[in-house]
Amino acid sequence: MIKVRWIDRGREPQVAPNPAYPNGIDVDLSDGAKVACLAELPCPARRIGLYILKCDECGQTAAITTAGRPDDPRSAKLGCRK
Repeated sequence: MIKVRWIDRGREPQVAPNPAYPNGIDVDLSDGAKVACLAELPCPARRIGLYILKCDECGQTAAITTAGRPDDPRSAKLGCRK
């Protein structure tokens, strides 16, 4: 179970989104791990900020920035630390 927390930096996007990713991107942070979990992320984020991810099972953590645009991360794959 991956808990997702978003930290709002209170700023609005300043750059146009990448048109190649109109429905967000999938971020793979697993580094090829044999066991991994997938976290769905709200996309687009409300503004510029970051997602903090933490797995309750193994303690793996990660941070992913957001820009408040359609090309923000929509999922993140974390490798298991067990």
